[in-house]
Amino acid sequence: MEKNNLKGNAEAMDICDLRKATERTELGLRKHAENYINVVNGQELTLSSAGNKEENSKEPPKWSLPFGACQKQLVLPRVEPVTVQRCSRSAPRVSQGSQQVEIDFKIMLDPENTDNKAGLKHPNDETRLPLITKKKSAPMCSQKPGKGPTASSPWALPAFHSPGFPLPLTEEDTPKGGQRLILPAAERTLPAPPVVSRAAPFPEFPRQHKKSAVGEISSRLDPENTDTITFPKPKEVINGTSSSAKGNIAPLPSSNSMVSTRKSKPEWRYPAQQLESEVHIPSLTQPPQTAQPLQDPCLDWDSAVQQKALGFLALQDHHHSSWGSIVGFLEPTEKLLKDHTVPLATIHGQKLAQTASDLNFKENPTKSEVLSVMKNQSAVEKILSRAGQSCRGQGGSAGAAAEIQRRRLGAEPGSTQQQQRAAGVISASWRSWNHLARVRNALREARHRHLENFYSRAKHLAANWNRIRTSRRTIIHIPSLGYSQHIREHIPDLALQQNLQMGRLCDILDANVDVIYICPLALSEELVQYYHKLLGLQAAVRSGNPEDMADLQDRFRILTPEAINSFPEHHMCLATVLKYSPRTMQRLQVLLQGRDAYLVGGVPHLDDLVVADELQVPILGSEPAVAQLYSTKSGSKRIFASAGVPTPPGEQDIHSREQLLRALSQLILDNLEVQRWLFKVDDERGGNGTAFCDVISHLECYPWIQREWQGHGPEAWSESQARELALVKISQELPGLLAQHVQPVNEKRFPTWEKFLQTFLTQGGVIEAFPFSASVANLTVDLLIEPTGEVTLLSSGDQLHAEGPLRSSGTTIPQRSVDPEVLGVLCLKIGEACKSKGVLGYFSVDFVAFTHPQTREQQVWATDLDLCYSDQLALTRLLLYLTDGNLDCGLQGPLGSKESKSQQLQHEGTKPPAPSSPRCAVASSQLRHSSLSGISYNLLLHTCKARGVGFDLQEKQGTVFVLYEDQKRHSLGMITIGEDLQGVLLTFARNLFIIHQEISAPNMQGETNFKMAIRDIEAILGVTAENKLGLEEEKPREADALKE
Repeated sequence: MEKNNLKGNAEAMDICDLRKATERTELGLRKHAENYINVVNGQELTLSSAGNKEENSKEPPKWSLPFGACQKQLVLPRVEPVTVQRCSRSAPRVSQGSQQVEIDFKIMLDPENTDNKAGLKHPNDETRLPLITKKKSAPMCSQKPGKGPTASSPWALPAFHSPGFPLPLTEEDTPKGGQRLILPAAERTLPAPPVVSRAAPFPEFPRQHKKSAVGEISSRLDPENTDTITFPKPKEVINGTSSSAKGNIAPLPSSNSMVSTRKSKPEWRYPAQQLESEVHIPSLTQPPQTAQPLQDPCLDWDSAVQQKALGFLALQDHHHSSWGSIVGFLEPTEKLLKDHTVPLATIHGQKLAQTASDLNFKENPTKSEVLSVMKNQSAVEKILSRAGQSCRGQGGSAGAAAEIQRRRLGAEPGSTQQQQRAAGVISASWRSWNHLARVRNALREARHRHLENFYSRAKHLAANWNRIRTSRRTIIHIPSLGYSQHIREHIPDLALQQNLQMGRLCDILDANVDVIYICPLALSEELVQYYHKLLGLQAAVRSGNPEDMADLQDRFRILTPEAINSFPEHHMCLATVLKYSPRTMQRLQVLLQGRDAYLVGGVPHLDDLVVADELQVPILGSEPAVAQLYSTKSGSKRIFASAGVPTPPGEQDIHSREQLLRALSQLILDNLEVQRWLFKVDDERGGNGTAFCDVISHLECYPWIQREWQGHGPEAWSESQARELALVKISQELPGLLAQHVQPVNEKRFPTWEKFLQTFLTQGGVIEAFPFSASVANLTVDLLIEPTGEVTLLSSGDQLHAEGPLRSSGTTIPQRSVDPEVLGVLCLKIGEACKSKGVLGYFSVDFVAFTHPQTREQQVWATDLDLCYSDQLALTRLLLYLTDGNLDCGLQGPLGSKESKSQQLQHEGTKPPAPSSPRCAVASSQLRHSSLSGISYNLLLHTCKARGVGFDLQEKQGTVFVLYEDQKRHSLGMITIGEDLQGVLLTFARNLFIIHQEISAPNMQGETNFKMAIRDIEAILGVTAENKLGLEEEKPREADALKE
């Protein structure tokens, strides 16, 4: 046979080739018909691979439309059956029309194939492509919308315009108005395709996309006109990589920008805060993917706002026949989800169409009907059922307020009495909450104002300090314990503990000073007269004549706030009680008119600033936040580290059990000579938050560790594997060891280790080594940072421990344990460090001194810091007042024994020379005896006088009592003054024994710490006697050495 090629030349042709060609044509037509029906029904599509050698080419097709074709719309042509005669040897040739049909279908199925394109190049050939015109498409959601007519409404039926092309539409298929409806299940008769098809993988194309307002949606534009959205190539349409409002329109990839996406369920998202919708775009490096079957679209709740999103358009295309009812269902659903701020709701498209079609168009869907179309029904239902969830959406607050008002007034029809009562409760709660919010804001602003005024007055005080301290002035003493609430709740007799500093009244020793003392207890007239007489001894002490007592009632005043009994269960500090005592505040304002004054508090509290601001006086003290920060155990360690003073081995800021065990194991291994370790809670005071454990004596692996340490030597031990093994063994033993052998100091509050550990880890704390020596001395030094920055030593003393080695109950003044020069250097460093941190006013430092067992040298460690006025300082004031003397701690330089210039100006002309013989004292403010309540103070004083317990004005030595209150009367303070420390200690112990005998019956001894104090003094006396004997033995040796 012969055939004409595209160039018009006749060639010989075998009949078998013709038979094969016709078979391929029939298979191609059959497959094309199947594909066309599958596209409409949403089933899987496949691509023919016959004769397509370049189907994965990245080169886009170069289509040329016939002249006169519309450039705005493209419509797939209708395919009519084509009859092809079967090949036989007698058949002369195949008609030209059948060849043209085969070429047309090849081009339509695979326009990228260059072999197919070659048939278009012959000018005389009558092969024609079907006229494919562009139709109006809904613009994609991109940053740059395409030009042309706008999209129709979302629920409009698809429009198919039919310009003239080789396969015309019939009148039956074209309704009036130029639109026709193609039903999804419409039956069409097409011949079988001529070729057998198989699934083809996606080709990889370069991508270029733009970000839209909703998310990242690929923008595929025509290479010749980037502003016009066009069709993609047929292979991309078949694979389902694009969708549109009409179901068959998608952007055409440009020559350098094409996107291949995996077919997935379109999702409709509407989060509470406009989350970006995401369209999955595979990476260029991903391998080609096979076509996925088309599924019924599902919506994530985001396309309700963006009706041009892909998921919304896919749903509209899939259910366009019932789109009106779907829209009527989606609008109230969207409002419901918005009002309840549902973050994510996934809607099933098929269920949505079915439910919407069954719903009456005039009725809104119920909540159950809305939930029935949700794929994440349980999550959405849980959110919708939350109480008050409907008030969290847009305008929910105003709607809730209006609803409450209607319910409360009974204007809402059908509202019950219970609903009206509930509305009233909610309304009242709202008013209360609103009022509290206003109060909080007012308090916040007031505190900020108080703090600003505090710093402003502190600057004024510093600028005028040299004048104020030498002129007539008034000092307001408020001995307030401004600890945090949880600490004050555990302080027994808080009011009594705040009244242990009656010695502050002795500031009237300076003739230019008047004192106003704010007392936390109501003192009886008998007690007030006692202090009038005690302070009137000043003139008699100076002259040595008891008849020269003066009346100094106009020099000091004791004021008790009227609100001391108004808050019995609130554990308020004294500054807070004073703030809520308007009559006392008014009286203070009257007393301070026209006078220079400043306030001296106790433990700083925010209400100190309130009182000072109302009285318009400065505070000689630190800001409460600074004081609370550096008064903790961990904060004091930071101050000492900044000052560069020696401290015990330890670890600070412990807040977890693991950190505690790890730190303690490391400390034990680094300090094998330490026998006892201390655990101190950050915020506790007076030893109440302290526990100790003798770890070495209970550590089973300690002998092995000691042998290994001796075998390796100090240098090799730090890098040996035995050290790591020792650390593991210690860590394993510690939990059980601590649970059995830790002893809290306050066993009433912390009966077990677990109870103590809970508080320790909650508040934080430190681990600290106890001195590894048999003889340990604790001492306290009081200092003052003046407003000008000068650091002054005020007092020093060795501690007494009547209730255990870790709780101070008294002091011997001045200290005799440490070389004064060494102590002076340490105090100066700590004072400078505190000043650099913003500390101002009175503070005290605790030290521990011991002799190293190996070097036999004395070591001094700084252990604690209290940024407040101490009990020891108050007792020292009373001591100096009664002896009319000077405290000589033997310190040189800035903290020397000589008076500073300010002290000289302060005391010049107001006191005689110091006594010729030195004095020392034993003082305690923590003496307790339950039997004291059975005897009046007058009877106690007369009994003590009869037993020789009293004060000698001429010798300026003896015993003076400090009385705190006369209601419970189970506590008192006592100062014993003498020339010799050993004699003073004996006198102090004898006084305790006499009082105990006088107030106790033989069969009722009562609860007291007198006996423990006597034992502690006896232990001190034994050490003192040994030191005195050694000193007497050394004196003859030194005399003999001088003679030689």
